[in-house]
Amino acid sequence: MKENIIPHTYQISKNDRKKSNNHNSFLLWFTGLSGSGKSTIANVVEQRLHEKGIKTYTLDGDNIRKGINSDLTFSPEDRTENIRRIAEIAALMIDAGLVVLAAFVSPYKKDRENIKSIVKDVNFVEIFVNTSVEECERRDVKGLYKKVRAGEIKNMTGISAPYEAPTHPDIEIKTEVESVESAANKITDYISEKLKL
Repeated sequence: MKENIIPHTYQISKNDRKKSNNHNSFLLWFTGLSGSGKSTIANVVEQRLHEKGIKTYTLDGDNIRKGINSDLTFSPEDRTENIRRIAEIAALMIDAGLVVLAAFVSPYKKDRENIKSIVKDVNFVEIFVNTSVEECERRDVKGLYKKVRAGEIKNMTGISAPYEAPTHPDIEIKTEVESVESAANKITDYISEKLKL
């Protein structure tokens, strides 16, 4: 079947869309435990970029798991497929000229490496939101840790399922000593050159 898939050549290219937007497009990938602050920081970064006229879109577990990935569980295999699909969506959005912010636990190194191969290294910025499991459980923003302790949830990353922390992230945010504002500053400073055409 694959041999019958022949891509159509369109007249408007990724470069045309980037020129129209007046900025480069790429993926900011926020990884960390549930409750680490990924979505909170991504939200502030997106607001700042929007204020500067940067075209953005944020993907996170809630808007993906309720739609395109609603058929997936939290098994290791389905987590891998979840991340693969998100990377493919992000690649399309990058091609559309957007700066994509993606906030996902994404616990496995091999899956994060696969994202790079899908969107290309040059389009990938890995942001490790480094927060201890104790602090995440103390915050328990979504009440998930309480449910884990009550035996209502299995395969909870950091408790009953592994989290493989990035060894060389582009940016590391330690939320127990850095504010959301300083984290957003660090990220926007880092990508300021990358945004330029």
